[in-house]
Amino acid sequence: MSEFNKKGKRKVKVLDTTLRDGEQTPGLSLSIEQKKMIAEALDKLGVDIIEAGTAIASEGEFEAIKEISSLGLKAEICSFCRIKEVDIDAAADAGADSIFMVAPSSPIHISTKFPGKSEDDVIDMSVKAIEYAKERGLIVEFGGEDASRAKLDFIKNLYRAALDAGADRLTYTDTVGVMIPEKCESVMAELRSEFRDVDLAIHCHDDFGLAVANTVFAVKGGANEVHATINGLGERAGNAALEEVVTTLEILYGIETAIELRRLYRTAKLVEKTTGIFIPPNKAIVGENAFTHESGIHTSAILKNASAYEPITPDVVGRERHLVLGKHAGKASVEAVMKELGYKATKEQMVEILKRIKEIGDKGKTITDADVRTIIETVLQIKREKKVILEDLSIVSGMNVMPTASVKLRINGKVVVEAAVGTGPVDAAINAIKKGVKEFGDIELVSYKVDAITGGTNALVDVIVQLKRGNKIVTARGARTDIIMASVEAMMEGLNMLVE
Repeated sequence: MSEFNKKGKRKVKVLDTTLRDGEQTPGLSLSIEQKKMIAEALDKLGVDIIEAGTAIASEGEFEAIKEISSLGLKAEICSFCRIKEVDIDAAADAGADSIFMVAPSSPIHISTKFPGKSEDDVIDMSVKAIEYAKERGLIVEFGGEDASRAKLDFIKNLYRAALDAGADRLTYTDTVGVMIPEKCESVMAELRSEFRDVDLAIHCHDDFGLAVANTVFAVKGGANEVHATINGLGERAGNAALEEVVTTLEILYGIETAIELRRLYRTAKLVEKTTGIFIPPNKAIVGENAFTHESGIHTSAILKNASAYEPITPDVVGRERHLVLGKHAGKASVEAVMKELGYKATKEQMVEILKRIKEIGDKGKTITDADVRTIIETVLQIKREKKVILEDLSIVSGMNVMPTASVKLRINGKVVVEAAVGTGPVDAAINAIKKGVKEFGDIELVSYKVDAITGGTNALVDVIVQLKRGNKIVTARGARTDIIMASVEAMMEGLNMLVE
């Protein structure tokens, strides 16, 4: 075991459990192809160990681990196991390199899972399981489940027996997220003083919102491996978020990992898109607002010196800075947007533009990029020709019918007709439009939000979409009593901003 790189700088391993603990997020189930896609992304990210699932859980899990193991990835492929031979056999037969084996260690877990069994019985069962796993040629990472509510003396005895039986790594688990950072550091320091020449890992859950802090403090105490998930996915309140743990260790503590920080955002977005579990906009590092600025005072300072209101530059984690306009906007942010659009305004026009933007914000409405552009062009009396015009739209949907949409677009004067299916009429319409504008490259629908402005079945619906083309992201709005047309209107507004 070596905790240091060639330059003598401390280095920590990363075990990603997005495909196992992360998939235990309520309501989440991934296909084999989805798991393979995420595994490949994790490998490119630089994860040391990918816990690909639990081989014994189902035929699909077994096949997923088997296929991931055959991809030829650089990362070690791991399967979760209980202290049972059937679990170990499944992992070995699936071609996993290693197993993360856990044994109940707290009184409540022992009495619940093995009624009538003692701590000594758990040690005996663990030893036999580890010895069997080594016979099957597996790397064994062993942990006491619910260790944070177990007696530390028992954990030490369990770990000693595990190492004597051939375990390769040890993990301390905070299964229900009840640790506090200071305790996590002191416990790990005590374990490190006892087990000096073995990899010690920390596995934290986020029930009290402390998973990242506990993980970092465990590393301070001596852990040299961290367990985490992309976007903090996991059962209940989730696990330690990999992107937060890694950036904290590397940037704030100077502790290295093998993670390529610039790939964090794209990996987080891939997991978001694949799982359908959206990243909160205010989430650290990968949330949409992490490098977005609205306040006039902040924006003015950012434009002069980005470090005034940013701890790191966005590119460090594969992001871009985004300035938005709202009720808190100031002259500097409006000027920045106008410069991007290639427009100039007089002092009087600038006052009017700011006034109109703030009026929308004061009404409690989200101000989209399209809103801002419309305000600017209205005040400056600029008429802009749209490159993409929707001339016709028809949709077929109903019971036992695949939702299908066909569109007729006029693109730079040329008529384009396309059709597409979707999970619903809105999805079908958006897919048809995206097919129609494929000459402009890949247009990605980043987010879709709908609100009913008024009540009743004939309510006015407000749809806001966020679209991306290359590195450019725009937001646009559509408002109709018909949700399909509101969605299409928003889509067309955003498209025209992207393709000009």
